[in-house]
Amino acid sequence: MSWQLPSLSALRVFEAATRHLSFTRAATELNLTQSAVSRQIRQMENYLGVLLFQRVNKTLILTEAGRSYVADIRACLDQMSAATVNLLANKGRGGLLNLASPPAFCSKWLIPRLDRFSSQHPGIMLNISTRAKPFDFNAERFDMAIHYGRNDWPDVIADRLLGEELVVVCSREYAKKNPPLTVGPDLQHHVLLQQTTRYNRWSDWLRFHGVPGVNAWAGPRFEHVYMVMQAAVAGLGLALLPRVLVVDEVALGRLVNPFGDTFVVEDAYFLVYPAAKKSDPKLEIFREWVLNEAAE
Repeated sequence: MSWQLPSLSALRVFEAATRHLSFTRAATELNLTQSAVSRQIRQMENYLGVLLFQRVNKTLILTEAGRSYVADIRACLDQMSAATVNLLANKGRGGLLNLASPPAFCSKWLIPRLDRFSSQHPGIMLNISTRAKPFDFNAERFDMAIHYGRNDWPDVIADRLLGEELVVVCSREYAKKNPPLTVGPDLQHHVLLQQTTRYNRWSDWLRFHGVPGVNAWAGPRFEHVYMVMQAAVAGLGLALLPRVLVVDEVALGRLVNPFGDTFVVEDAYFLVYPAAKKSDPKLEIFREWVLNEAAE
């Protein structure tokens, strides 16, 4: 090559300076002097022929070129960091799997079972992050994810896990303090807790049970299923939630199922991953394990 990339140390200095928008604070983080940081940035700008920072009224700001450049540089630095952690953790054996999961499913169902996976496959390290909504694997650096929906996501392979059974739940205190809980018109006197991303859920449930005269869309609205669950525990109203997420709360007495039945919908939790990842042996090991856990 007739040219060279900026050094890794220079790129780290640049990335730190963009976060702090201060050469002094970047120097403190990296255990350098302020003049050393300033010199590294000036040398990068001279070498690249592009202005990365400007000073406006004694305030350091990123140029558009600097803002675009650091986004790509930060992703590369994060990838190198993750690769190094993976190597240190596994010493060349096993590997790292990056998984995204909805928060409620992760805390209520997945995490309590992970000790079994770790004991069976100690060479595979899971790196789990939460994502409340489906995403594009090209935009997020994950090997696989748990999505909740109807298996209509493009460009992925999806294996159904569980979660299509819904139950109506509320706190014991709510059941005691409010009018009789029956599957009928009396439900108009109750608070129906709503999830904003599943706005037809109560409507479908009421139609299935043949209940007239109830406004299916009235009631406080919450963005995430975990928030709906906590609202039910707090006694704010009736919630219609995946049975798999509330089974422990019911067993502990924090929630009750006043009607004792389940309502089956098309939505479910799925393990999804890009087709290109299908041959990854680590992913296949986790896939087989989580499908067995769901089946049990």
